[in-house]
Amino acid sequence: MTEAQGEVFDLGYQRYDGPREGRARGRRAIFENGVRTVLGIGRGGRAKILPVLLFIGAMTPAVVMVIILSVVGPLADFLPGPADYYQVVAIILLIFAAIMAPELLCPDRKDNVIQLYLVRPITPTDYVGARFLAFFVILLALVYSGQLVLQLGLVLTAADPVDYFRDNWLDIPRFLAAGVVLAAFLAVIPLAVAAFTTRRAYAAAFVIGLWFITGTVAGVLTSDEFECRPVEQGDGRTETVCAPGQGEPVTGDAAKWFALLDLGDAPIRVGDMIFDRENDASAARAAAEHPDVIPIGVYLLLTLGPGLLLWWRYQRIRV
Repeated sequence: MTEAQGEVFDLGYQRYDGPREGRARGRRAIFENGVRTVLGIGRGGRAKILPVLLFIGAMTPAVVMVIILSVVGPLADFLPGPADYYQVVAIILLIFAAIMAPELLCPDRKDNVIQLYLVRPITPTDYVGARFLAFFVILLALVYSGQLVLQLGLVLTAADPVDYFRDNWLDIPRFLAAGVVLAAFLAVIPLAVAAFTTRRAYAAAFVIGLWFITGTVAGVLTSDEFECRPVEQGDGRTETVCAPGQGEPVTGDAAKWFALLDLGDAPIRVGDMIFDRENDASAARAAAEHPDVIPIGVYLLLTLGPGLLLWWRYQRIRV
C-alpha cells in the first residue's frame, strides 16, 4: 500500500505577526462594518442614494416646520410639535428600516460569509449584538436629527427664546426617551425578519406589508360609526350625507383590543405616554382606554419577542 503524497506550496501570503485582539475587537469590527454598510460608505454611488434620500425625507418635515415658524411666528399653533413629530415621520423611518435591515444580514448568509465570522473568537451572540447595535445607532441618529432641528427652530423663532426654553425644556428628555423607544422597535423587527431569508427584497416587502396590513385592519375595526344627516342644498333640495361620527366605534367595546393590532402604533402609543399627549386617531383613542401597562406590555412583547427570535436563529448556525 503506497502512502499518499502531497506537496505544500508557499503562495507568498504575508504572515500576521500582530496582536490577537480577541472578541472585543471582533465585535467592534462588525459594528463598524454594519454602520458603513447601512450608510453605503466604501461602496458605489448607487448604494449611497437610498440612505441619503431617506435621511432627507426624515429631515424635510422638521425643516418645513421651522421655515413656517420663521415666517408665521406665533400664529403657527397648527403645526405639529415635538410630541407629534415621530408620528409624522414614522412612515419614512419604517421604510428606511425595512429596506436597510436586510443589507446587514442577508448578504453574509447568502455568500456564506457568516461562517468565516464564526470561526474566529466571536460568537453568534456577538455577531447579532454588533449588527443590532449598528442599526440601532443609525436609526437613533436619524430619529434625533429631525427633533433637534425642530427644537432649535422652536427656540430661535420664539418671541423670547429664554422663556420658551424655560417653559418647554422637558420636551428634550421626553423626545430622547421616545426616540430610544422608536429606534429599538424599528431596528429589531426588520432584523428578525431578515434573519430568515437571504432575499433582501422579500424581507423588506414582508415588513412593509405587515405594517400596512395591521394598520389598515386596526383602523377599520376601530373606526367610528357613520352618522347620516340631511343637508339642505342651495337649490332647495335635501341630500343625506354620511360621514364618520365621534360616537362609538363600529366594533364597540372590543375596539380597544383591535387597536393593539396596529404594529406601527406600538412605539407611538408609548411615546404618547412619555409626552402625556392625547392622540386623535381612532385607533389611538380606542387603545387609550386601556391602563398604561397594557400598551407598554404590547410594546415589550413586540420588541423582546423578535429580539429573542433573532438571537435564537443565529444560535442554530453551525460552522
